[in-house]
Amino acid sequence: MKFNLSAWGLRHAPLVLFGMILSVILGVLAYIDLGRSEDPEMTIMVMTLDVAWPGATTREMEQQVVEKLQRTLQEVPLYDNVRSYVRPGRATMFLTLQSWAKKDQIQESWYQARKRVGDMRHTLPEGVLGPYFNDDFGDTFGSIYVFHADGFDQAQMKQVLLSARERLLRVPDVSKVLMLGVQDQAYHVEFSPDRLARLGISPSQLLASLQQQNVVLPAGVIEGPRSRIPMRVDGAVRSLQDIENVPVKAGERTFRLGDIAEVTRGYVDPPQMSMRRNGEPVTALAVSMTEGGDILTLGRNLDAVMNEVQAALPAGITIEKVVDQPTLVDHSINEFLMHFLLALGIVLAVSLLALGWRTGIVVALSVPLVLGITFFIMWRLGINLHRVSLGALIIALGLLVDDAIIAVEMMQVKMEEGWSRFKAASFAWTSTAFPMLTGTLITAAGFVPVGFARSSTSEFTQSIFWVVTISLLVSWVVAVLFTPYLGTLLLPDMTGHHERDTPWSRRKRRLMDWLTGRIEWSVRHRKAVLISALLAFVLSLAAFRLVPQQFFPDSPREEILVDLHLEEGASYAATLAETEKLEQWLSRDERVRAVTAYVGSGSPRFYLALDPELPKLNYAQVIVYPHDLQQGKTLAADLHDYLTTEFPHIRTRVYRLELGPPVGYPVQFRVNGADPDTVRAIAAEVRDRMREHPNVRDVNLQWHERTKAIRFRIDQDRARALGVNSQDVALTLQTLLSGQTVTQVRDGNELIDIIARARPDARLDAERLGSLTVHAANGRAIPLSQVAEIEPVLEEGGLWTRNRLPSLSVRADVAGAQAPDVSAEIRATLHDIKARLPVGYDIEEGGVVEESAKANAAIAVVIPLMLLLWAVFLMLQLQSFSRMFMVILTAPLGMVGVTLALLVTQRPFGFVATLGVIALAGMVMRNSVILVEQIDRDIAQGDAPRDAIVHATVRRTRPVVLTALAAILAMIPLTVSDLWGPMAVSIMGGLAVGTVLTLIFVPALYAAWFRVKT
Repeated sequence: MKFNLSAWGLRHAPLVLFGMILSVILGVLAYIDLGRSEDPEMTIMVMTLDVAWPGATTREMEQQVVEKLQRTLQEVPLYDNVRSYVRPGRATMFLTLQSWAKKDQIQESWYQARKRVGDMRHTLPEGVLGPYFNDDFGDTFGSIYVFHADGFDQAQMKQVLLSARERLLRVPDVSKVLMLGVQDQAYHVEFSPDRLARLGISPSQLLASLQQQNVVLPAGVIEGPRSRIPMRVDGAVRSLQDIENVPVKAGERTFRLGDIAEVTRGYVDPPQMSMRRNGEPVTALAVSMTEGGDILTLGRNLDAVMNEVQAALPAGITIEKVVDQPTLVDHSINEFLMHFLLALGIVLAVSLLALGWRTGIVVALSVPLVLGITFFIMWRLGINLHRVSLGALIIALGLLVDDAIIAVEMMQVKMEEGWSRFKAASFAWTSTAFPMLTGTLITAAGFVPVGFARSSTSEFTQSIFWVVTISLLVSWVVAVLFTPYLGTLLLPDMTGHHERDTPWSRRKRRLMDWLTGRIEWSVRHRKAVLISALLAFVLSLAAFRLVPQQFFPDSPREEILVDLHLEEGASYAATLAETEKLEQWLSRDERVRAVTAYVGSGSPRFYLALDPELPKLNYAQVIVYPHDLQQGKTLAADLHDYLTTEFPHIRTRVYRLELGPPVGYPVQFRVNGADPDTVRAIAAEVRDRMREHPNVRDVNLQWHERTKAIRFRIDQDRARALGVNSQDVALTLQTLLSGQTVTQVRDGNELIDIIARARPDARLDAERLGSLTVHAANGRAIPLSQVAEIEPVLEEGGLWTRNRLPSLSVRADVAGAQAPDVSAEIRATLHDIKARLPVGYDIEEGGVVEESAKANAAIAVVIPLMLLLWAVFLMLQLQSFSRMFMVILTAPLGMVGVTLALLVTQRPFGFVATLGVIALAGMVMRNSVILVEQIDRDIAQGDAPRDAIVHATVRRTRPVVLTALAAILAMIPLTVSDLWGPMAVSIMGGLAVGTVLTLIFVPALYAAWFRVKT
C-alpha cells in the first residue's frame, strides 16, 4: 500500500495539531529575532589604491606610476577592470572584480593584489609614496552624529570626538567609527625669505635646526654587573615656547627661532575636508555596522551611548543625529508590513467570499502556518527582513494559498459525492499531492534565474527566489498535511447534500453553461483560437517596444544630493564660498528641514547604493533634507533651476539616491583611446550630440579642463656654475610656498606637524616668484631668476583612465523619460562619429544600459537551468514528450497581459519586472499542467476525449481562477511601490490574461495536438 501523508496526519491528529501550534510559535519567535535592514547586503567588489609622487605632473603620474600599477593589477584573479583618477602628484585607482565573484574568493583576490603590487614596488620611480590599499570601500555608515560646538575650538572638539569614538567602538556590532570634519593641528613657522637672506640663514639651516633639536636617538646603555641602565637625552620640543627657543646658527652667530620667524599653533591650511550643518561648521562621528548585525538593535544601543555622552559634555556642545538608518529601516519595514497585512486581508477575503466561510477559514488558517514555518526557515538561513524579502513575501502570499485551495476544493467535491471526511481528506494526497508539488516546483523554478545569477544586481534581488521558493514548498506541505486535518474539523457535512434552487445557484448554473459553451466553441474552432493566440502574442511583442524601459527607480528616501564641481585647480576657499552661497539660498526655503554639506570631499557612504566622491579641494557635496518626499520633488526642480541660473561657472548636479547597484549618471558614453587630446575632441562631439536630445540635462565631461601651472625651466649650465641643482630649486619652492613638514611635536598620543613656510606676503604673490632666492651648497643666496626661466603653462588637471587607456565619460541626467530609452536614442545618433574613429579608439555605453546589460547577462546564463528544471518537472508529472512541449507552448501567453498592463498603467519595465515576467511563465504553465493532467485523468477513466477536454476545463476553472485571483489581488499593495510596482503590474496583467487564455487556448491546443474529433 502506498504511503499517504494526508491519511497519516489524520491518524496522528494530536501530533499534527502539536506541529501546527509549534509552527506558529516558532514563526513568531523567529520573526521577532529576524534581522532588519533597509536593503539586502550587496558586496561592493571594489578595492581602492592611493599612490602619490609629489611634484609629478598628471602625465608623469599616468605614464610612470599608474600604467605600471594597472598592468600588474590586470593579473589579479577575477579581474574585471581598473579605473584610475590621476592628478598632479597623486592618483586613486579602483580595482573592480568580476560581478560573479563569490564572497570567499574576493579576499584572496585582494591578497593577490597586495602581493603582486608589493613584488613590483621597486620598479616605481624614487619618491613614490604608497600604494595604500583600502578593501573596505563598500562599508556603509548608517548612523552619523553631528557635534555642534559653541565656544569650543577644533582641538577641543577632537578630544571630545576621540572620547566618544572609544565609547562607540565598544558597542556590539559596531565595525568602524570615522571622525568627520576634524581639522588636524599644526605649528606654523613662518619667516621672511628676505630677512633670512640678510641674516645669512638659508631655509634649510632653519629646518635642520628644528630637526636636530627634536630628534629621538639612542644615547647608549651603561652595562653594570647586575643591570643595564639606558641613557635618555631630553630636549624634544613639546610646546610653542620650545619651538620658539630652538637655536639657529648663522656663521658665528646664534639666533632664537622666535626672533627670526613667527611661530603659531593652528590647523592644517588649507583644510582637506570640512563638514557643515545648516550653515555652521561641525564635526561628526560616522558609524558602520558589522556584517550580519541587526540595525535596529544597533541603533538603540548607539542612541543609549550617545545620550550618556551628551549628558557628560559641557554646556555648549550638543549632539544631533543627522543620518539615522535604524529609524528609516523601522519605518520602511512597518510600511511594508502594512502592505503585507493588506495583501493578507485580500487573500483571506477572496478565500472566504469565493469558497464560503467554512471552506474559506480552512484556507485562511493555512496562511499563518505557512508564514510561521517560512519565518523560521528564513531565520535559520540568515535572510533578513528588508525591502526585497518583504516584497517577496507579498508576492508569495498570493501563491501560497493555491495548494490549500486545490486540496480543500477536492475534499469538498468528494464529500459532496458522499465520501466520508477521512476518505475525502486522504484523497487530497492521492489525487492532487503530486500535481500540486509539480506545479509548485514549476512556479519556483521560474524564480531560479534571480536566485542563482551571479552579479551584484542579482545579489540585491536574490532573496526573491529564496523567500518565494521556501513559501511555496512550505505551502505544499501544509496543504497535504495540515489542511486535510483542518478540513475534517471545519468543513460542513456534505452527505446527501443537494444544491437548493436559489437565485445564486441558478446564476451559477448559467455561468457554467456559458463557460461550457465557450470551451466547446474553442474546441470546434481550434485553428482560429490558436491563430488568434499566436497573433495576440506577436502583437504584444511588437507593442512592447512602446513600454518605457528602466533599470532601477530612485530610492523613496527623501534626501536630495547636490554636487558642486568647480574648475580644476580651484581652491578650498573658492569651494567653501560657493557652498555658503547655496546654503544661504536653501536656508530661506520653507520646504527645507536641514542641510548637511561636505566641502573638499563627498559624504561617507551612508547608503549602500551611494558611490562616495573622491576628496578634491574643488568639490563639495550638499545633502538637502526636505520635510517630506513630495516637497522634495518640487524642491529638487527649483534647486536645479536656481543652480543653472546662479552657478553657470561651475558644474552642478541635483539628484536622488538610487535603488539597486550604484550607477551614477544614468546616461553615459565613454570615449577611450591612447591620446588624451584626441579623446577630448571625440568626447566633445559626443557631448554636442547628447545636448540635442530634449530629455537630457546637465550634459558634462568627466574631465576636460586644463589647469594653470608655472614651469621653471632650469638653465642647467648656469645652475651648476652657481652651485645649485633642480632639487635645490624644488625644495626651496616647496618650503617657501606650500611649506615643508620639518618634524613633529609629540603631544600624548598625538603627533602635531611643524610646518615651515614663507610669510603670506612672500608666498601668495606670483609676481614675486622671480625674486625668491635659492641657497647654493656654499651658502650663497641666488635669485631664482638667475638660474630659471618662469613660464606659465596649462597642464592636465586630472584625467581618468580605464584598463590602461585614457577614458573620458560624457554624462547626463534625464528628465521626462526613462534613461534606457534616452540612451538608445542617443546611441542611434552616434553612428557617424563611431565610423570616423581612429584606430584604437572606441565609444562604450555606460550608465544604466551597461549595468542592466551585466545584470541581464547574468540572468541569461541561468535561463538554461530554469528551462531544464521546467522540462524535468513537466516530464515527471506528464511522462509524455508531446504533453511536455504542449504545456511549454503555453508559457508565453502571459506576455499579452504584461504588455497591455504596462501600457495602460504607463509603468516602466525594469530589472525587477523582468524577473517577474520570467516567473510568470512558470505560473501560467502550472495552470496548464493542472488542466492537462485533469483531462488525461478523465480520459483514463473512460470519458470521450472531447467530453474530457470540456468537462475537465469546466471543473478546473474554479480552482484555477481562484488561485489566479488570489495572486492578482494580493499584489495590489505592491503597485504603489516604485521598485515593486512594475513587477506587480506585469504579473497581475500577465496572470489575468494568461489565465483566461489558458482556459480557452489549452482546450483548443489539446484538441489540435491530439487530433480530437468533434
